[in-house]
Amino acid sequence: MKTDIREKDDQYELAVDLPGFKKDEINLDVKDGYLTISAQKGLDKDEENKKGRILRQERYAGVCSRSFYVGDVKPEEVKAKYESGVLTIALPKEDARKCSSCNTITIE
Repeated sequence: MKTDIREKDDQYELAVDLPGFKKDEINLDVKDGYLTISAQKGLDKDEENKKGRILRQERYAGVCSRSFYVGDVKPEEVKAKYESGVLTIALPKEDARKCSSCNTITIE
């Protein structure tokens, strides 16, 4: 899965190339701070070629997945769109956590 990650002012945007997949073959899951993208493709054996006998047919069949650590993001805050073979995911940006009781460590 070729992926581009862009940082914008208020969000991160992931663009994942998934050519040849249908929207219902792609799954997104947010669990324990990780966003997991998985896509599964099977072979369609129901199709018949009425114009002749198929001598060779090459199609990808299998599963591919990718995980990214995204922190404490709620699933309802994640927006996703699939268009022209590219899955675009928008993740909200967390405010930088400020340390209220930071301790300085002395280097020896």
